[in-house]
Amino acid sequence: MSVQPILEVEGLSKHFGKFVALNKVTTSFMPGKLSAIIGPNGAGKSTFFNVVSGAFPPSEGRLKFNGRDITGLAQHEFARIGIAKSFQITNLFKQLSAHENVRVAVQARHARYQIFKPRAAMTEVADRASELLERVGLAVHAKRPASELAHGQQRALEVAMALAAEPELLLMDEPTAGMSPEETVVMMDLITALAAERSVILVEHKMKLVMGICERLLVLHHGEFLAEGTPADIKANADVRRVYLGQG
Repeated sequence: MSVQPILEVEGLSKHFGKFVALNKVTTSFMPGKLSAIIGPNGAGKSTFFNVVSGAFPPSEGRLKFNGRDITGLAQHEFARIGIAKSFQITNLFKQLSAHENVRVAVQARHARYQIFKPRAAMTEVADRASELLERVGLAVHAKRPASELAHGQQRALEVAMALAAEPELLLMDEPTAGMSPEETVVMMDLITALAAERSVILVEHKMKLVMGICERLLVLHHGEFLAEGTPADIKANADVRRVYLGQG
């Protein structure tokens, strides 16, 4: 019995003027997997992330989610169909508490269903926000302003906000960027746990970081598809070793 890919990328290209950031990348991602897009700086990873998350429309090619063509769909529609994202640069309401940040995200998820909400529904929103903070290990910091949280905690808070959309697919752009070794371990543990519940795709340039937890890696180089496979496949790939591993 065949399983349909959750995300299909067909001949995906992105041009900025004459600069080709992505060039005819074709690949697919199966549901329930933890995958990573890797490559050296300038490989096109961030552009790939922005296109598959709806931030940039592709210049060429198609994007399918659960078999549905979503090419050119408005960015806000991505969350509604089940794709959520966590960016490299945190996007929080710094003056609000951790709980208030997540509550805003939960309310945004449900706002289209109810215009006039009964008090019980607002209690459900608050309870859901508390559950999500617990999920990412921030329950004890619920009342703290986001601005007072450590960098790793702010990243975890943004993950909680992304989870408020109840996504089938979670996209994470360099989730450990700027983190201490201790914060990195906590985040990677969280990512592994989240991947047991949904499909997760990371964009990462730290190959050693993802080798131990990802089931599948896609390697980009100068905006083009270079290789894909299991961590063992990638380690053994001569082209990857030449352009990536050889850099240290």
